[in-house]
Amino acid sequence: MTKMCSVANTIVWGLPALLLIVGVGIYLTIRLSCLQLRLLPYALRRFFRMCRPGTGQDRSSFVSVCTALGATVGTGNLVGVAGAICLGGPGAVFWMWICGFLGMITKYAEATLAVRYRVTEQGSCLGGPMYMITRGMGEKYRPLAKAYCLFGVIAAFGVGNAAQINAVVTGVREVCGGVPSQRLDLLVGVILAALIGTLLHGGAGKIGQAAQLLVPVAAGGYVILCLGVLTVCRDALGAALAQILTGAFSPKAATGGILGSAFQTLRVGCSRGVFTNEAGMGTASIAHGEADVDHPAQQGLMGMVEVFLDTIVICTLTALVILVSGVPIPYGTDAGAVLALNAFEQVYGDISQIIITAMLCLFAVATVLGWGLYGARCAQFLFGSSAWKPFAAAQTAMIVISSLMDTAAVWQFSETVNGLMVIPNLITLAALSGELCRLTKEYTETRQKNAGGGTYADFYQCKPL
Repeated sequence: MTKMCSVANTIVWGLPALLLIVGVGIYLTIRLSCLQLRLLPYALRRFFRMCRPGTGQDRSSFVSVCTALGATVGTGNLVGVAGAICLGGPGAVFWMWICGFLGMITKYAEATLAVRYRVTEQGSCLGGPMYMITRGMGEKYRPLAKAYCLFGVIAAFGVGNAAQINAVVTGVREVCGGVPSQRLDLLVGVILAALIGTLLHGGAGKIGQAAQLLVPVAAGGYVILCLGVLTVCRDALGAALAQILTGAFSPKAATGGILGSAFQTLRVGCSRGVFTNEAGMGTASIAHGEADVDHPAQQGLMGMVEVFLDTIVICTLTALVILVSGVPIPYGTDAGAVLALNAFEQVYGDISQIIITAMLCLFAVATVLGWGLYGARCAQFLFGSSAWKPFAAAQTAMIVISSLMDTAAVWQFSETVNGLMVIPNLITLAALSGELCRLTKEYTETRQKNAGGGTYADFYQCKPL
């Protein structure tokens, strides 16, 4: 199974896919005049203002951002980054940065267009690549939308479920002595299934409520832990950054010759970068499309912030913690959660295993919930509005199954499905780039005039199916 997934992964994440991801990111960056740099300060100010308790449109937008961040800031920020360093060397982190920079404009495009082409069904706003395709490109492209939703349903069981639960099980196992125990794994799976299953069956509202509670606590707590390690090991920061920059173009120099392919470093960095921030996959636009905002670009800016916080901030902190800790890196082997746990243990001691495992649990719950929303919306597009409950039941069962699955196969399979989702989504973004440019110009010009953009509220409200 692992070997088959590895072969498929190599094909899906080959040169064509990398050129598509990087190419569309560069294309949008040029067409929008490097918007991710020009408007990032404003977007961050708006985001942190939304973090304060409030009501109205800002609260709706904040819930959507938290739901998207919950699915984005997951175990991939620990396990995915650790695996990227093992398989691609420290240089893979550099390419994660590049993907993050380009991903900011890609996620902006996804969130903006999701709001632009969203619809109303049974009183709820529904957005995402499937509606961008059918309403933006036309009904003749519905097969492409269905293909995307099929990949989305599958991914919800892989990247959005199995990979997350498997990482938690590995962490709990390490805390309990590192000895494999199917009984312990199963117990963890059953407990998580009971908790997450209840929230999934509660619908989009319950998922949003849980996300806005979980995400700030999990992300904020994890950042503080990382900063503690970097403060203690600050003398090694320079060498860690040098490893990243050197390894990006000369992997042999950074890994002692164990890893020697620059393309492998680039491929791993890009694939894990997309895994952590999901820019290019289009999934987060499903959450962003439900936000109550006056103009689509307002939510697009929140998509940009989402990638910045995930990749540029949290993933970088994880990578630096691993590199400054001095823990041996098993190059060529996807060490996953174990490497991350060992790195924190160098500073915090044995207690770190309990703390990081608790963080993993919070990340995993938020991610499975977010992906539960994505998968359910994809299933509803394919099978109708009644698909939510059967999908939620299947997701709950998958949590238990995932607790007993092999780590390597889970990660390989997850990356393969991610790559399949990227293709229809990026084609759509490129095809609708003209409308994206119009929306961006409309919003920026209006914001400069009245610091708002609310004059278009009626036009951009949800449209009935």
